[in-house]
Amino acid sequence: MRPISKVPSAHKEINSISQPVSDLEEQIRARAYELYEQREEGSGSEVEDWLQAESEIRGLSNKLAA
Repeated sequence: MRPISKVPSAHKEINSISQPVSDLEEQIRARAYELYEQREEGSGSEVEDWLQAESEIRGLSNKLAA
């Protein structure tokens, strides 16, 4: 699995659930990288970081759209 690149727009506000997929992917990628940096044990949990980030970002997007 290739490393997750850091994206400066990690905390960009989500305006609606109809955002372009690429924008959501960038937010997920940035959050996954933050989770990776916070974890002290290093690599090996990239999938878990991605899934957690995706859950957080999509959950936030759904709340804002409601």
